[in-house]
Amino acid sequence: MSALALAGAALVGCGRFAFEAREPWRAQAEEACLRAKVVQPSAYLSRLAEIDGPGSCGMTYPFRASAFAAGEVALTTGVTLSCPIIPEIDSWLLGTVQPAADLYFGEPVIGLRAGSYSCRSRNNQSGARMSEHSYGNALDVFAFRLAGGREITLRKGWRGADDEQEFLREVFLGACRHFTTVLAPGSDAFHDDHLHLDLARHDARGLRRVCKPLLKFEPRLDPDRVSRGPESPRPRGTERPARLVDGQAGAPRQLRPSADLSSGLY
Repeated sequence: MSALALAGAALVGCGRFAFEAREPWRAQAEEACLRAKVVQPSAYLSRLAEIDGPGSCGMTYPFRASAFAAGEVALTTGVTLSCPIIPEIDSWLLGTVQPAADLYFGEPVIGLRAGSYSCRSRNNQSGARMSEHSYGNALDVFAFRLAGGREITLRKGWRGADDEQEFLREVFLGACRHFTTVLAPGSDAFHDDHLHLDLARHDARGLRRVCKPLLKFEPRLDPDRVSRGPESPRPRGTERPARLVDGQAGAPRQLRPSADLSSGLY
């Protein structure tokens, strides 16, 4: 087959996959995370073989998780993720989600309904850039399950009962301190039923964060007093970003939507 024919086959078989390269910082972040030993195999976390392709999809050192937060929060379906995002998920769950669950419901979260690795374009839109899910660098959270059996879903709870609304807004604001992209219901038409969390780099230094939608909500959890959970040494080059899109540290009362990123991220 000629080179032209091979190129055509790649285009037909893989679409955008043939044209977008995996950025070097992704492998560098994975390697730094492994060197720092912030993620260790356990009964609920196992190392997988490298995922390479199609196209730029995959990760060098993937992990398969059946639970987070030292096994405290189980997953209804296992997720595949790269190393750097796992400790951020754990810290968010232990430092924000559990205190919020105790505050609003008087019981802990013991389960998540979530999604992870998927080799696809952002929001499955033709012509869009590759999703952070394509690199194991994102988690979608659809529901939280409480110890008593109650399930708090993003689809119903975001505009539902008062306690569910407030709980979900607390965990949304807390997520904005851990992840570089946080998209909740109201951010765009693609995120009405889940919370999207990722560690995308929106600038060369990886300091910029995008948290949507704009909220007018007074959090009851004090970010300076809530435990962040057990902290692990952060590998060099993967420091937690220090700046929100509105330039304010911590959890702002109002989060300003990004001015230069279109709706329908990831």
